[in-house]
Amino acid sequence: MCGRYASSRRPEDLAGIFEIEKWEPKEALAPDYNVAPTKDVYAVLDRPLKDADSPRPVRQLRTLTWGLVPSWAKSREGGARMINARAETVHEKPSYRRAFASRRCIIPADGYYEWVTAAAERDLEVQGKKKRPRKQPYFVTPADGSVFAMAGLYEFWRDRTLPDDHPRAWWVTCAVITTDAETGPLAVAPAEGPGSLAEIHPRMPLMLTPDRWDAWLDPSRTDPEDLRGLLAAPPEGLMRAYPVSTAVSDVRNNGPELLKELDGPEVGTLF
Repeated sequence: MCGRYASSRRPEDLAGIFEIEKWEPKEALAPDYNVAPTKDVYAVLDRPLKDADSPRPVRQLRTLTWGLVPSWAKSREGGARMINARAETVHEKPSYRRAFASRRCIIPADGYYEWVTAAAERDLEVQGKKKRPRKQPYFVTPADGSVFAMAGLYEFWRDRTLPDDHPRAWWVTCAVITTDAETGPLAVAPAEGPGSLAEIHPRMPLMLTPDRWDAWLDPSRTDPEDLRGLLAAPPEGLMRAYPVSTAVSDVRNNGPELLKELDGPEVGTLF
């Protein structure tokens, strides 16, 4: 799954990486090392510009809200629960299928966080002695330092309680697509801990390698069966994972120190 990630790259850098043609400086976001659901996030998408003479899709860097609200929803309250869409069913689920067909995006990140329950904590939980075991967070990121390009969807939702000219009359929201976690060895594994992403969590965000970016963003591709071919997992062995401070577990904490690699897990023996 993807419930928290880090995004610290400047919009100018993202514009160069993704060959952005249009972005609004007024929408610039501060670096965020603890991105949580319902926050505003960057997304890359191809879409014609509003009121433009040409219908040509333009690659844009937009600021969206993480937590997808379907266009037909009566309210946006459920968005916080719809942060992830499963690659296996995204083409058929009512909440996602229309966005999958025509509103796909890339959500750029430094990497994502995932939590592992320590062995001793699991034993206590099984024995009923601890209902909320402590968990050790790991940060997962491309081993070569490149951008972590997560496959995403976006959707428009109209708040009918507000007039047309209200700045929040329209909400643009997004979700991250997830897939089965890799079972092969990590490119760089911690000295003590998991050797693969599947040992950390059974799911992971679907990372798109650069050779798939154009096809994924192309709004002219609308056939679900054709698009499902783009949901294939990337090559294994591109990622590294390392333990980070449990401070990241509190969404109120935010700063580059959250990405600092620890010598070992803070929460007991994990494996």
